[in-house]
Amino acid sequence: MPIFSPLKNALIWLVVLAGLIFALPNLVPKEHLAGWPSWLPLRQIPLGLDLSGGTNIMLRVSREDVVADQLEATIEAIGQALRNARIGYVGLSGSGQAIQFRLSDDSRTEDALQALLPMTAPTRSPDGAKDDTPTLTAEPSAAGQPLRFRLTDEGIDRRSAEAISQAIPVVRRRVAEVIAAEPVIERRGEDRLSVQVPGLEDPQRLKDLLNQRGILTFHWLDLSVPAGQAVGTRVPGGSELLYSLDDPPIPFLVERRAFAAAEDFDSAQSAVHPSTGEPVVDVTLKPETAQRLASLLQSEAKRQFAIVLDGQVVSTSTFADAINGNMARISGNLSEDGASDLAALLRAGSLPISLTVIEERTVGPEVGSDAIANGLRAGVIAALAVAACMITFYGFFGAVAVVAVVVNLVLIVAVLSLLGTTLTLPGIAGIILTIGMAVDSNVLIYERLREEARNSSAPLRKALDNGFSRVLRSIIDANLTVFAAGAILFFLGTGAIRGFAATLAIGSITTILTAHSLTRRLIRGWYRRRRPRHLPRGIRTGFFSAADIRFMAIRNPVFILMAALSLATLVVMVGAGLNMGADFRAGSLIELRARAGDGDVADIRARLDALNLGEARVQELGSARDVLIRIPSQEGGDNAEQTAVGLVRAELEEDYVFRRVEVVGPAVSAELTRSGTLAVGAALLAVILYVWIRFGWRFAAGAIIAMLHDVLLTIGFLVITGLEFNLASIAALLTIVCYSLNDTVVIYDRIRENLARYRRMPLSVLIDTSINQTLSRTLLTAATTALALVALYFFGGSRLVQSFSATLLFGVLVGTVSSIYIAGPVLILFNRGNNRPGGELGGVAAIPDESTKGAS
Repeated sequence: MPIFSPLKNALIWLVVLAGLIFALPNLVPKEHLAGWPSWLPLRQIPLGLDLSGGTNIMLRVSREDVVADQLEATIEAIGQALRNARIGYVGLSGSGQAIQFRLSDDSRTEDALQALLPMTAPTRSPDGAKDDTPTLTAEPSAAGQPLRFRLTDEGIDRRSAEAISQAIPVVRRRVAEVIAAEPVIERRGEDRLSVQVPGLEDPQRLKDLLNQRGILTFHWLDLSVPAGQAVGTRVPGGSELLYSLDDPPIPFLVERRAFAAAEDFDSAQSAVHPSTGEPVVDVTLKPETAQRLASLLQSEAKRQFAIVLDGQVVSTSTFADAINGNMARISGNLSEDGASDLAALLRAGSLPISLTVIEERTVGPEVGSDAIANGLRAGVIAALAVAACMITFYGFFGAVAVVAVVVNLVLIVAVLSLLGTTLTLPGIAGIILTIGMAVDSNVLIYERLREEARNSSAPLRKALDNGFSRVLRSIIDANLTVFAAGAILFFLGTGAIRGFAATLAIGSITTILTAHSLTRRLIRGWYRRRRPRHLPRGIRTGFFSAADIRFMAIRNPVFILMAALSLATLVVMVGAGLNMGADFRAGSLIELRARAGDGDVADIRARLDALNLGEARVQELGSARDVLIRIPSQEGGDNAEQTAVGLVRAELEEDYVFRRVEVVGPAVSAELTRSGTLAVGAALLAVILYVWIRFGWRFAAGAIIAMLHDVLLTIGFLVITGLEFNLASIAALLTIVCYSLNDTVVIYDRIRENLARYRRMPLSVLIDTSINQTLSRTLLTAATTALALVALYFFGGSRLVQSFSATLLFGVLVGTVSSIYIAGPVLILFNRGNNRPGGELGGVAAIPDESTKGAS
């Protein structure tokens, strides 16, 4: 064995030690970490809501709302600027992003443009940087024609971005009104906010608060015309028609200009009216506002005014009854919850623009704790099964592999803790899958060591050295393909895909470190202590050493069968179609548990039919107490989706606990489909380019065809079984691609090595030889991976994890077959008829295929 430099040894063991230190806080309850020394790492892996319970709400600023809001504000500003300049105008109005008006005196056109120049000049951002694009531009107009202006697209985009930034502190304060937990508020793109609130079981009140802009104003009632008479006729100038929150709504004619607004209010608190006992909201006025309103009390004591919230009349009152010193009382038809919510809105402040809930994912705390328990149980069982398998086949070397895999898992946990990457349920599935796939690198090492020791006359020390050196390239090739796919999937994917991709990418790098560098040092320590002449007798994979299975002899019928199955999958997929989940077709998914007794599917179905929500699907879920409801996408956009869930909750919450709620609006569904497709496509392209560069186009073609075959058959499996196709399914498909490529790359590495070693061997025989040489590794890796997935299927608990693991298990079996009977025959197909197969196959000179002479 070689003598490693002290620096390299120190680095390896330093990384292992650092991994243990950074992973350690995850074994300690969070409250106990407060007593730890400050110089020790204290960060734990943040848990996703599917593990900790809570709500994730996606809010969006509607561009149409921004345009309407900006249009109204700009029209008001233009009118004010012209009045200040004493310039008469008529017909000031706007539509969409266009504004127009006519001057009373056309000779003052230049004066008007000069008065509006500040509004059409380039703006400055809050940090002082100049933006050359103005918010408003003047459009050419002929003499005597109305002056026309237009809101710029860039200005609207800038306003949307500003509104999102300004909304964050307001949203944070509104969350604080509902629950004491600290929310995680993240900006997504230019027009969205993601709000995660741990521990929130019923998000309805929070959604109600976030869906309201919260602008409260006081307006004098216009009694010059009865409100009923003003409906459908011309409204007096300076007034407008507003409607109450009643059903049916009642019209009120109010003055357009408010005499008190949000900036005049200091605080608010729900209370009970001392005389009537009805719920009210007491608003504390700012001192200057209280002084101003006190002067009106003498002359306007009996005058009526309307209390308006977001353009709807909450109540009406006389001035003297509502205003008392520095206090304004809001009363009239308020429920206790309504008064509490109104007070919360006023305390939190108004939003700069309306926000719409376009996606909701709620998980009850019981579901989260169950997920953690099931994930840990499945992980322990999978680890024990894999460890038993490795020790059974490799004895002492198997125990070394188990140590390497344990250190690998510790490093994954440490990196997740260090980066603050959120661990989700698919992420746990990715870690468990890593247990099975990480063993592959150790199996590669041990099979190469066994082969070198058997075929070499050199001392065992030299055989071990050669084995580790020659296997390194295969380990790097196999794991870098997985890393490329996982990294791209993480940056381009969303939700469950990101959680899975994070553990996949991190695990591929830690596997290279532990499987090769750490295992090599452990084996070296064993050799230096024992000085053996032979490998340990516990290695029991030698029964394939003398195998001479002629795989390529039946390549044609097997290849035809595989092609037929792929075509049949296409036919079935077009005919039956995938069972698309809410992620890709919009709608709602609700998981219920009966509060007492068993769930009544027929009763739930009948009650949902009465709500007219479309063709809702109701089915049992795992046990008689649990029920799964699927509500189809509602007409009317994102707000309609939320309304549907609210109706279901109001109808069923007395009898059922809402364990999980997922609401995906049409816009989010389309974007998830687009981003998921883009992520998978980019990941596959990166993997293909890597194989192409490392092996050449013929090898890349074989890998691509094998990969497409695996994906097609797995999709056929999803169609036939009716399993839901969602974001986790995309993660599963990409994992299958990585596994298949991993298998194929290992065989291709051996083929390329043998091309240089056996220059006169027919290609089909060479491929058979290469497959037989790696057969122990292929079967053992498939077995350990399958053990991990079987444990995940039976003990993972979640229906999502079950469908995920079942899909992966099928893909592992298909990928194992395709790496032999698809990737190998394609190489022969692309090299038939040349003096040398391809002249240069993967950069190594080779000879023609002579399978027609008895090699096949």
